[in-house]
Amino acid sequence: MNPPPSSASPSLDGDIGLGLRRALLAPLLSAADDRAAAGPVPGHLEVAPENWIDIGGAQGRQFAALAERYPLRAHGLSLSIGGPAPLDLEWLRRVRVFLDAHDIDDYSDHLSFCGDEGYLHELLPLPFTDEAVEHVAQRVAIVQDVLERTIALENISAYLRWPAPLSEAQFINAVLDRAGCDLLLDVNNVYVNAMNHGEDALALIDSLPAGRVRAIHVAGHWQRHNDGLRIDTHGEPVIDPVWSLLDHAYARFGTLPTVLERDFNLPPWSELMQELQRVAAHHAAARVAA
Repeated sequence: MNPPPSSASPSLDGDIGLGLRRALLAPLLSAADDRAAAGPVPGHLEVAPENWIDIGGAQGRQFAALAERYPLRAHGLSLSIGGPAPLDLEWLRRVRVFLDAHDIDDYSDHLSFCGDEGYLHELLPLPFTDEAVEHVAQRVAIVQDVLERTIALENISAYLRWPAPLSEAQFINAVLDRAGCDLLLDVNNVYVNAMNHGEDALALIDSLPAGRVRAIHVAGHWQRHNDGLRIDTHGEPVIDPVWSLLDHAYARFGTLPTVLERDFNLPPWSELMQELQRVAAHHAAARVAA
């Protein structure tokens, strides 16, 4: 049974995180400075280096102040680990400087590609082939050498499947094994793919190696009315089947660090914190049950 939200919500420990968006800068600073009035606040923030490297002005000062008040994890958007274009080594060096400057050990991006000679602002699916596994593995080695960190790659929502000999689960496992990196498990993406492609969400989660899943993402999505297509928007509340997948992931992998992603249609701060407290409630219940 899913634990319900409660007015007596658990205190949010360091494993409960929130994705940082610019609209949240001021509320997060206010909450950090007056926790008694604000109630529970995120245990950490997840930041996209692309959004914060070299940012100046008032928002740059706000980000620097947040970095002093909250632990940070980094989640990239533009690595294009499976793309055909050479990796941008100069960008990776700038990312390493950013990670070092803010004492960030954890860096992740997406098991996808996002362009060739330019950035498409889309996470595009890779073919599930042995050739793609090898291509990704070679590029992961370069990234880890430049960043001097073991990275994690996130499973993505995909709206098409390339004809290929491997399943998504087989592909993910092969990448983790060959590349020596970790997985950031997005349970909403697992659900979206399962619904859109007629796949088994629980079977995918059960196929993953427990020791290689580093952290978890949970988010909401939108369902298109005319055909039922699920679209990973990060702009809606988390739905009950995704909460159930989160519980299943905790039972299988343990109570890993978990980030609530909300990018669009941001609700009032109190509502956003209620949803984050629900993440904390699931996390705490799984810890007790373990």
